[in-house]
Amino acid sequence: MLWACIVLPQLALDTVLRDRDDPHTPLVLLGGPTQRRVLQAVNGAAAALGLRAGQSLTAARALADGFNCVEADPARIEQVEQMLAAWAYGYSAQVSLHYPRTLLLEVGSSLQLFGSWAQVQARMREQLQGFGLRQRIVLAANPVAARMLANAHDGLAVTTPEQTRAALAQLPIERSGLPGEVAEAFARMGLRRVQQVLELPREALARRFPASVQLHLDQLLGLRRLPLAFYEPPQRFDAFVELNFDVESHEALLFPLRRLIADLAVFLLGRDCGVQRLDLHLEHAQGQSTLLKVGLLSAERDAGLLFELARGRLEALRIPAPVRKLRLQVDDLPRFVPSHQGLFDPRAAQAQSWEQLRERLRARLGDTAVNGLSVHSDHRPEQAWRSAEAAQGLALGPLAGQRPGWLLADPQKLAPSTFTVLGQPERIESGWWDGSDVRRDYFRIETREGLRGWAYQDIAQPGQLWLQGWFA
Repeated sequence: MLWACIVLPQLALDTVLRDRDDPHTPLVLLGGPTQRRVLQAVNGAAAALGLRAGQSLTAARALADGFNCVEADPARIEQVEQMLAAWAYGYSAQVSLHYPRTLLLEVGSSLQLFGSWAQVQARMREQLQGFGLRQRIVLAANPVAARMLANAHDGLAVTTPEQTRAALAQLPIERSGLPGEVAEAFARMGLRRVQQVLELPREALARRFPASVQLHLDQLLGLRRLPLAFYEPPQRFDAFVELNFDVESHEALLFPLRRLIADLAVFLLGRDCGVQRLDLHLEHAQGQSTLLKVGLLSAERDAGLLFELARGRLEALRIPAPVRKLRLQVDDLPRFVPSHQGLFDPRAAQAQSWEQLRERLRARLGDTAVNGLSVHSDHRPEQAWRSAEAAQGLALGPLAGQRPGWLLADPQKLAPSTFTVLGQPERIESGWWDGSDVRRDYFRIETREGLRGWAYQDIAQPGQLWLQGWFA
C-alpha cells in the first residue's frame, strides 16, 4: 500500500481568501482571547506591510494600517475539509481526515487507473491550486510516516518500507509527531534525529517514557497499524458562504455563487453522480430567507453549466432585502450518464451540445418557454404534432411524405404569378369526427426567390392557394 498525505498548512486563511473577491487586499486572521488578540496568519499583501503571524493586534496596528481583520470560522473550515474529502474520494476509496488540516488517502491501488505517481501528484496540485489552497504532498509506505515526513518535506516520494525508514531516520525529532515534552527530553539527551531514538533499546524507552511513545514509533515504521476512520460520501450537499457585508445587487452575489457551484461540482465528481435540482437560499439579516430553485431536465455536473443556469435564475429574481449568507442545498443526487460523443465529432470544441443550450434557454426564458415536439397520428398538418416536455420531444424522426419542417401559425394567402407549382397535388380529407373537417389539395411550390413552400387550396373554393409551411 502507498499512502499520500496532503497537508494544508494555511487552511484557515485560505478558506477565508477563497470566499473573497479581493484576495490582494491586506488581510489577517485573528485568534486568542479578547484581552489579547493575536495574528494567527497573514496573506501576502499583509506580510508586505511588515505583519507576521504571532504579533499582537495592538503591535500590528502600531506598525501598519489599512488591513482587514477576519475571525476564523470553524464551521466553514470543516465544510471545506468535507469538500476536499469528497474530492479525494475521486482518487481513492480510502480517504481519512484523521489529522487536522490533512488528507490521507491510499493511492497504491489507484495508480493503475490514473497513471504514475508523478502524474497523479501534478494533477492533485493543479486542482488544489484551482481551489485556492496551498499544500504539501508526500508519498510513503504507511499513513503515519507520510504525515510526519510532510512536516519537513514537500514532494517527497518513498515507495518501499526501506526507503520510508531511511527518510524517517533523518527526520528531526521535533517534527516526528512526538509530544513536545518528550521531544524536549530527547533533545536534552543529545538526540536530534529519529534514527538516534530508534537505536535506543526498547526496554530503556519503556522504563523512561510512556507506552504511547513506543506505539508512535512503531506506527511511524509501519510495525503497527494506525486505526483510521474513512470518509463516507454524504447523501446530500449543503454548503454556505458568509458574506462580508450586506449585499443588495446580483453582481456581488456571483462570486460566492461561483465558489459554491465549484464546490458542488467537486462533490458530484467524487460521488460520480449528477444533480437535477438546486436549492439556493438567500439568507437575510431579518425575515425569512429567499428560496431560489434551479431545475434541470437531466442530471448534470459541469460547474460552468450549473453556474450559468443558477446565474440566469438569480438575475431574474428581485432581491427583497440585503443578503447576509448564501446557502446551496442539493437533496437528490441522481446517477450521471455522460453524453456519448463520436471520436471524430465534427463540432467545434467550444460548441455547446443541445442539452446545454436547452438548459441555458430555460434558465433565461423560463421553464415553459422551451418545449419539445412529438408526433401525433393525424393527417391534418396542424394536428400532426404536439408540444411536449423538452426532455421528451425532439425525436420526431423523418416526416411522413413530402411534409415541411416549418409550419406557419396561420396560413398566408398567396398572390397569383408569385410562385410556380411543382409536381402533383396531395389530397387530405380528415377531421369529420371532431368538427374540424378539412378537404384540401396540397402543392409543393417555388417562389421567385427560390424558396420552396407547401400550399393548399380548399376543394370547396378552388383557385386560391394558401401557404402553410416552408421546406428547409
